[in-house]
Amino acid sequence: MDLGVSGLASGFDWKTLVDQLAEVERQPQRRLLSDQNLLQQRNNAYSSIKTQLSILQNRVQAFTDGTLFSSRTATVSDEAAASVSVTSGTPLGSYSFNVTQLAASASQRGGSNVGAALSATDDVSGVILSEAGFGTSVTGGTFTVNGKQITIDAGDSLQSVFDEISAATGNTVIASYNATEDKITLTSAGEVVLGSATDTSNFLQAAKLQNNGSGTVTSSAALGAVRTGVIAANSNLTTALSDGGAGAGEFKINGVSIAFDTSEDSIQNILDRINESGAGVSATYDSVNDRFTLTNKTTGDVGIALEDVSGNFLAATGLSGGSLVRGKNLLYTINGGGQLSSQSNTITEATSGLTGLTVTALDEGATFDVVVSSDTGTIKQAIKDFISDYSKAQSVIDTQTASTTDSSGKVTAGVLANERDPFDIASGLRSRSYTQVSGLSGIFDSLADLGIVTNGNDNGLTLDDEAALDAALADNLTSVAELFTNSTNGLAVKLDAFLEDTIGDDGSLVEKQSNLSSQASAIDTDIESLERIVQQNRQRMIDSFVAMEAAQQRINQQLQYLQKQLGSASSSSK
Repeated sequence: MDLGVSGLASGFDWKTLVDQLAEVERQPQRRLLSDQNLLQQRNNAYSSIKTQLSILQNRVQAFTDGTLFSSRTATVSDEAAASVSVTSGTPLGSYSFNVTQLAASASQRGGSNVGAALSATDDVSGVILSEAGFGTSVTGGTFTVNGKQITIDAGDSLQSVFDEISAATGNTVIASYNATEDKITLTSAGEVVLGSATDTSNFLQAAKLQNNGSGTVTSSAALGAVRTGVIAANSNLTTALSDGGAGAGEFKINGVSIAFDTSEDSIQNILDRINESGAGVSATYDSVNDRFTLTNKTTGDVGIALEDVSGNFLAATGLSGGSLVRGKNLLYTINGGGQLSSQSNTITEATSGLTGLTVTALDEGATFDVVVSSDTGTIKQAIKDFISDYSKAQSVIDTQTASTTDSSGKVTAGVLANERDPFDIASGLRSRSYTQVSGLSGIFDSLADLGIVTNGNDNGLTLDDEAALDAALADNLTSVAELFTNSTNGLAVKLDAFLEDTIGDDGSLVEKQSNLSSQASAIDTDIESLERIVQQNRQRMIDSFVAMEAAQQRINQQLQYLQKQLGSASSSSK
């Protein structure tokens, strides 16, 4: 029998009694928990005050960091001619710009016709369309000559195409190839008419053949071009491309090394590698003019340095033997002064000497004015934000300290109603914000001079006369700045120091919260100690009642035995 079960032998529910007695013993713990809850409420209330004070301090420090009152705004008279930006401290004034030349990028233009001819001889029976060095790959399909449709396949030879043209036109149109000129010619006794709306092959376009109203049509330019998409060794360059052996090709552009392997890379791979490198150029191939070009990614009259290190990529592509098309610098004047220049179309203080002013010219030959003025709009908004966050800080303090009365007349004190610290903070904010400031040289010595007043109901501030603030910012900005930023008595300077003493790392409010947290933690320790005593007492009572149950069980057993014996004796006497 489990004697730990309450009342199993005795019939007495001692378990309930033990639990009730334990709960009575926990009364001191409940008082401590109530105290701890109050401490936590106070700490949370101080946290809400600290959060709002931190926001206010950020607003205050915006006045003291030295840039707000020197903030600038800039406008340009012709937005199509230029865009403008400005930073704090740019000299105030109006600046007249005359742009006589926009900046442009330099380019290294490689030699023309770097692609090999379609064939070394006039015999093109071995020139397969899909492998030929046309600037545009020939597609299979149909094209039309003198109204006759010719069907070709990319695997056909160029000579078989010529034969198809002759056969389709009844030998009235004869096609031939001139290796010296690298051109195809179609001749006929009458006018040669090329193409139709239903053509599906681009052969005529790839061969650069166009109607001219005569009986002789010749390719408009040499046909051989570089095949940029195949392995570089088979790219159809006039000068065979070499990587110097073992795939270790290398060249430099503007001092940046580019590696290549003629058996692994295509020309396009190499061009992509150039474009993605730090060489500062864009590399392209023009199949129409059969020419490579390097163009500086930045503007300005600067050159492009080229060097073949291993192999002959720059020489084979005609780049090293090409010509530099010089870039252009931006040329301009300011207020009719001497000519100034910039490698880019963006004028900075480095070339203009105007601190913090950046102008991007958009139109050559344009004349425009840039006006730099104090950014009073930003300053005004900063003052309004200060008023708002100051009032919110005071409102949070009021909320945490104020008492409320319900409909039945019951008064409930605020969490911090009996605390001195929040009242000291509110008073400190007020005394440093809405009092006259001494020792200033300007005409303003209080927020009231800017149209800012207390609202009469609490410690908050209100912008009562916005026109007064606008006039002060427009006409006496220096005095407004001194009111806030005077190194000794400025409102913002004093407020920042007070807030730092209050919520800084060693601030009074931080210390206050630390003490409250310590007190709350100490209560946890006390509760744990008291609970151990409760559990010890509870276990002693349980042990006693279990012993009682055991004794009762023995008594019950003895009673049952005696009853059994007495019952047996009575039966025998009868």
